[in-house]
Amino acid sequence: MAYWLVKSEPSVWSWDQQVAKGAKGEAWTGVRNFTARQNLVNMKKGDKAFFYHSNEGKEIVGIAEIIKEAYPDPTDKTGKFVCVDIKADKPLQTPVTMAAVKAEKKLADMALVKYSRLSVQPVTSEEWKLVCKMGGV
Repeated sequence: MAYWLVKSEPSVWSWDQQVAKGAKGEAWTGVRNFTARQNLVNMKKGDKAFFYHSNEGKEIVGIAEIIKEAYPDPTDKTGKFVCVDIKADKPLQTPVTMAAVKAEKKLADMALVKYSRLSVQPVTSEEWKLVCKMGGV
């Protein structure tokens, strides 16, 4: 299993909206960056992803699961981009803020810190364990 982080502005798509989709999940569409696209391509069914509220809140609020691997993004008219389907797995007991991530020296190399604009990012198993611990799961 691999670990990831996906970002969404809560005013556009929030954790609560993701949870409301239930077991059928929702397509993670709209990614228009080639590095993020490649990360979507690399996701496998069963992988886990942190759900991060960007711009508004700037915090990891939950854990999602990849339930369908990459396929053409129906919102992309160029045919160059892909999406995956994700479902909410569980919320973090305590959201982990960007400030808390930056304050933790062991997370200094985390993609969330180094590539703050990248919307789909890999997360190492060590980073995953530490953020889960910080979030109370």
